[in-house]
Amino acid sequence: MKRLLSLILASFMLICITACTEIPSQNDGKLKIVATIFPQYDFARTIASDKAQVSMLVPPGVEIHGFEPTTSDILELSTCDIFIYTGAESDKWIDDILKNINNPHMEVIALTDCVATLEAEHEEDAHNHSKIDEHVWTSPVNAMKICEVICDKMCEKDSNNAQSYRENFNTYKDALASLDTEFRSITEKSQRKTLVFGDRFPLLYFAKEYGLDYASAFSGCSDDTEASASTVASLIEKVKTENIPVILKIELSSDNIASTIAKETGAEVLTFYSCHNISKENFEKGETYLSLMQKNVYTLELALN
Repeated sequence: MKRLLSLILASFMLICITACTEIPSQNDGKLKIVATIFPQYDFARTIASDKAQVSMLVPPGVEIHGFEPTTSDILELSTCDIFIYTGAESDKWIDDILKNINNPHMEVIALTDCVATLEAEHEEDAHNHSKIDEHVWTSPVNAMKICEVICDKMCEKDSNNAQSYRENFNTYKDALASLDTEFRSITEKSQRKTLVFGDRFPLLYFAKEYGLDYASAFSGCSDDTEASASTVASLIEKVKTENIPVILKIELSSDNIASTIAKETGAEVLTFYSCHNISKENFEKGETYLSLMQKNVYTLELALN
């Protein structure tokens, strides 16, 4: 209800501001791109380099599921050339905002339109309709496809810098392909194929891409904070039975469940980055999708050892 009231108020103020004036789409002559969260922001800024202005709507360290846009956030959208969002359940609030923005020049990219999607496992809405798993970027193969769509749209909107965007994309695609090769090499040579998460599991696309099984305390990006005693006991038993060496957790998440399992089994707790968001500290240190996924290469090798 609080989010709904905020959206209504912000949208009303935006309508009042833009009713008589069309806000220009360019910003100091540069292409202006707004992305909701870190993955699409990082993809766009890498392809753009210094040729475009790229901003992120949800600040580092802020959970997207609890994010409430301000009037200034909505004004950012009203002046951008390209808006990139995930396009799934957690982004439903954006649909109402887009309907009220007077920006006919804006192109909208939904990540879930760029790749083949998977149904979220064990998650159903009140009407028993399956939901799309929105974490499509966790597969480097998907990331390449998403970046190509972003690059194409940037070239269409800013043909003067198209060559630069293409060159940056090709370089980035090569880096993503190398990352994919590293993950594939680890999983193909390893006898172990199961990952255990004492946490949520927003990595379905990653697991499917590399033929991995998984067990987790929660499915997808569940809002639950406490796992049932039977779930924790089942994970402990699995770790003991299969001699699993590493219990994983995702970034910006409590390690309580993972630590409980580790205490009972002697396994090590490590972080596996979903890149859904990034901490303020890591953002200021200049971490990127590639650098965080490279950390996952090291972690995956230990977990499957």
